[in-house]
Amino acid sequence: MSRQRRRHEVPAHSPRSAVVTGAARGIGEQIARELVGRGYRVLVTDLDEAAAQATATRIGAAAGTACDVTDPAASAAAVARARELAPLGAWVSNAGVGFDGTVTDIAEARVRALVEVNLLGPVWGARAAVTAFREQTETGTARGGEIGVTVSLSGLGPVPGLSVYAASKAGALSVVSALASEVRREGIGVHAVCPDGVNTELLRSMTPGGQGQALVRSGVLVTPEQVATALVGMFGTGRVYRTLPAWRGALLRLTALAPGPALRLEPAMRALGERRARSLRP
Repeated sequence: MSRQRRRHEVPAHSPRSAVVTGAARGIGEQIARELVGRGYRVLVTDLDEAAAQATATRIGAAAGTACDVTDPAASAAAVARARELAPLGAWVSNAGVGFDGTVTDIAEARVRALVEVNLLGPVWGARAAVTAFREQTETGTARGGEIGVTVSLSGLGPVPGLSVYAASKAGALSVVSALASEVRREGIGVHAVCPDGVNTELLRSMTPGGQGQALVRSGVLVTPEQVATALVGMFGTGRVYRTLPAWRGALLRLTALAPGPALRLEPAMRALGERRARSLRP
């Protein structure tokens, strides 16, 4: 029987599973909740297995388990676990670290973690997911699927004080854009959401009063719910990425085109962020 014939035999409304990394709390939890609401059998994953399981129970997900996104084998194992629930329908790379610091001052261990979690994590996840999607197409179990990545507005331009973090996110966005073209003929959608600052533990963990945190706070703080809706809302469409809010994305692209003139505004933006941080203190 031909591959094309087998694809047509896949039931249109078969249940599908989904994996969300870094989903015990914050943005990841909201993405998992959104996918549950859309009928996916969601596997909540996190470094903290107990927290992943607790979140899965709280939001009505199928299961929770540990996953270290820096380990390719762990991503493959998460996919295998999800496929025990139902054919894989979506993989979302949300796990990330947000260490701030200048290029010359940030600790070496943090540089490596930023690259391994924020850039390589989505690479290993995408490879595991695409492998599963292809196997499912070959066997007639299901066709295609969706890959989502939580990136950042900082991936669109230079962000002093968050230089390595921004570079890791720019790399992740580049991977998403290229992969979307590489697999689109297989019915696999690849999408990224690039939000401005989100008031989560990642933002709060940055150096209080530091350059990076101040610049993030100078923008528009969006909610985890907005990020989740934007990312999952791209599933089933040809859209590769979107920024939240759109005007901030345009502004960051301008700084990338003309970093010299644009970054002269950095002291004013930092002062604005510091004032906003003070206004939020009790």
